Amino acid sequence: MHLLVLLYFYFYPSICIDNPDATVANTVYNNYHFVVFLTSTENFTMIQGRLYIVSAPSGTGKSTLINMLIKTQASYKPQVSISHTTRTMRSGEIHGKHYYFVPIKKFQRMITENVFLEHARVFDNYYGTSRSAIEQMLTKGIDVFLDIDWQGAQQIRSKVPNARSIFILPPSKKELTRRLRGRGQDSEKVIAKRMVQAITEITHFVEYDYLIVNDDFNTALSDLKTIIRTEKLRLEHQILRYDALISKLLVD
Repeated sequence: MHLLVLLYFYFYPSICIDNPDATVANTVYNNYHFVVFLTSTENFTMIQGRLYIVSAPSGTGKSTLINMLIKTQASYKPQVSISHTTRTMRSGEIHGKHYYFVPIKKFQRMITENVFLEHARVFDNYYGTSRSAIEQMLTKGIDVFLDIDWQGAQQIRSKVPNARSIFILPPSKKELTRRLRGRGQDSEKVIAKRMVQAITEITHFVEYDYLIVNDDFNTALSDLKTIIRTEKLRLEHQILRYDALISKLLVD
């Protein structure tokens, strides 16, 4: 039998909703009112994964940071959502690994069928995130990273209020231009277009929960890891992790 302790003002409905075997007890400790839910292990609902939105102007390094985070976290196994896109496959990209490359007509049909959790048009191409794929991973307790722009981020927030969002800034316009040229993927005309778009994207940084400046890569990676660690220490995570300890400490 587990005892789950929740602050009365803290919402965690998944623990007891639709659980007829749960019983409730009240206690007061140090002027805080606690609600204690008693429920058997088989009825215990594990904490869901966290959805992380990561946005940045093209060339800032968000994809590299996300991929390195995943590679360097042996005990932490998040996943990067693989988006659908209508853009042309670039050299070295693999369908189903980097993106799901689909024709425009199929993408538009998927929009009408409500397949996407979010979708947006960026640089004349469509991008979208599969609703079912995200829901399946979150239900299994897996954290998911979305590499999407501010348009998609706005859609996600309206549908997944507890998602966390991170915006990454370049250290300067000059450095961002240098990185775009260094990729060797775009013409000067396209790079100029990306730089104009970058200013528009940066104006939306105030909508995000966290802000990282990718000047030094290792420092930016450390900042990203700190954000994830901070989220893991939030009350709703720690309550489920230490429910047995809390029960022993607070219940006679």
